[in-house]
Amino acid sequence: MIKTISLIRFFFLICCLTTSVQAFAANKLNSVRVWAAPDSTRVVLDLGQSPKYSHFFLTKPDRLVVDLQHTQLKYNLSHLKNNSKLIKKIRQSKPVKKGSLRIVIDLAKPVSAKLFSLSPTAPYGDRLVVDIEPKSKTGSANSSKQTSTSKPTVKPKQGLRDIVVAIDAGHGGDDPGSIGPTGTYEKRVVLEIAKRVAKKINNTPGMRAVMTRKGDYFVNLNKRSELARQSKADLLVSIHADAFTSPGPRGASVWVLSMRRANSEIGRWLEKKEKHSDLLGGAGEIIQSADNEQYLAMTLLDMSMDRSMAISHTVAGDILSDLGHVTRLHKRKPESASFAVLKSPDIPSLLVETGFISNPQEERLLRSSRHQEQLANAIHNGIVKYFKTHAPVDTYMAQQKAKLKHKVKSGESLSVIAARYKVSIASLKKSNQLKSNVLHIGQTLVIPSA
Repeated sequence: MIKTISLIRFFFLICCLTTSVQAFAANKLNSVRVWAAPDSTRVVLDLGQSPKYSHFFLTKPDRLVVDLQHTQLKYNLSHLKNNSKLIKKIRQSKPVKKGSLRIVIDLAKPVSAKLFSLSPTAPYGDRLVVDIEPKSKTGSANSSKQTSTSKPTVKPKQGLRDIVVAIDAGHGGDDPGSIGPTGTYEKRVVLEIAKRVAKKINNTPGMRAVMTRKGDYFVNLNKRSELARQSKADLLVSIHADAFTSPGPRGASVWVLSMRRANSEIGRWLEKKEKHSDLLGGAGEIIQSADNEQYLAMTLLDMSMDRSMAISHTVAGDILSDLGHVTRLHKRKPESASFAVLKSPDIPSLLVETGFISNPQEERLLRSSRHQEQLANAIHNGIVKYFKTHAPVDTYMAQQKAKLKHKVKSGESLSVIAARYKVSIASLKKSNQLKSNVLHIGQTLVIPSA
């Protein structure tokens, strides 16, 4: 009997020791990734399981220390690619507790940091995310300046401003977006198209482009509109590549904001994908307002939103018309869905799906430089077409339109010319001091602004 009790105690002790050893090495740090944005840096620790962690700062020199409980390092930190201006080096240090892992981030300057864990979302597993921003306010102030692209080749006259178009390349960084059958990442394709669109806008007299991201890093969905607002954008165009659960669907489409849930199956899929994107990119932001005049503010916002949605719908139609000449269309009219990037009440916003990356034929097209250029041309032409007839009055483009001239051809009448330039017959007669509707072939007319 005594021997039996001793044997039981022995096996119990062995089990406790085994459990203790497993606890010390329960998790594994499999890789580390650094995503550097112009004014911030994201460090992602890829782990085998959900992490238990703590962190603190040290100064002289500046360091951020992250302790991971019961974790082993399975990655060679000397192989880490670091392009951040905020981080000098990421290294391992001796932990306080046995079986834990201490990661030290050597910093180039004082920073603030937000740490949060993310559960598995394909193509990634469990992660610990470290978002780092400089403590000084200069970083956020410079963000819009850094996202601006090169200046237009033709400068507008003094006192007149450029029409500003914000170009948003979807996804980025830790969020690859949709992935094609051969492994093409949406984030890379749309960034190339966005850069081409921005270049064309900057080469258009009286227009200027700003980009929400110019590299492979994630920008929070709400911040994309904020960056456009900081640049005083007249329009926000977000560029994406569609995807679906089956390879069959194909074709480009343009989406505008719907205050209700999308009524198509693909629309609902895209709304779900955008929530998935926010999970990949980081924790969503909740904005609360305690303004006593909230009801007045809501009324003004509703009015602004109605105007923005009307403009968005018109521009979407113009872009779709041009896209139809270079690629197949999934829908010939603008579609509606509730996407976060479209919800800015003061900036007309639309989302261009350049094709289905989940379709093998369209995946090949989207990887083609020639097709990317054709898509960029179509998007640019649609934007310019709208602003040539709806340019804000304080812009260089509006002044140029006011001086637009037309030479009368055979068969043309005042009503035909007025319809072509979207102006009234009365304003056309007034601008040219006409007392009758009679026109002569070869006669030059000044076209007034709309």
